[in-house]
Amino acid sequence: MTDTGTSTETTPGRQVRVVLVDDHRMFRTGVQAEIGDTPSTGVDVVGEAADVDQAVSVVSATRPDVVLLDVHLPGGGGVEVLRRCSSLMTDERPVRFLALSVSDAAEDVIGVIRGGARGYVTKTITGPDLVAAVFRVADGDAVFSPRLAGFVLDAFAATDTPPVDEDLDRLTQREREVLRLIARGYAYKEIARQLFISVKTVESHVSAVLRKLQLSNRHELTRWATARRLV
Repeated sequence: MTDTGTSTETTPGRQVRVVLVDDHRMFRTGVQAEIGDTPSTGVDVVGEAADVDQAVSVVSATRPDVVLLDVHLPGGGGVEVLRRCSSLMTDERPVRFLALSVSDAAEDVIGVIRGGARGYVTKTITGPDLVAAVFRVADGDAVFSPRLAGFVLDAFAATDTPPVDEDLDRLTQREREVLRLIARGYAYKEIARQLFISVKTVESHVSAVLRKLQLSNRHELTRWATARRLV
């Protein structure tokens, strides 16, 4: 990965408590071996999770300093974890989130930053740089690779584009999740399993999305989502 501008120096004796959230057990094991098994790193891995529900439960129970959060997770993704943990980010001792993902897509970066994450690095980051990024995020700094920082600057600082998509803004967070899954070709039963809701609730959300966007069917919905790079 490109240089994050992080310093690999840490404060002697200081410990940062971290939770790892990723649906691949081998990756979690590798990260723990890289940053959490050596006392000299100053990182104490206090919990792991493989999906949205587990993540919310573990983060709420352990109240870590930093959560290393994958973007694509069963149950609604990293954005859903951020939404459900939003109250923990504003505590007197806030939990801070650092996205760690294989994806470098602009929509993924912008989505989690809007959700409250303090930074975003890709899984090609080195162990020492990841340790340094964890400490910086724990201190309240924002950490990105240069390319990903550009996405965020473009999204939040551009003056020649509207700050929000008015059509998309009509949808609730859950409706947006259903919209993306429909556009990716998921069947109603598959969406229900992914989001832990009933098929009837999925049908209700789809009807609401079609009505709000003034679309007739899921094919039009897929074209609409693809045109906005939401898929």
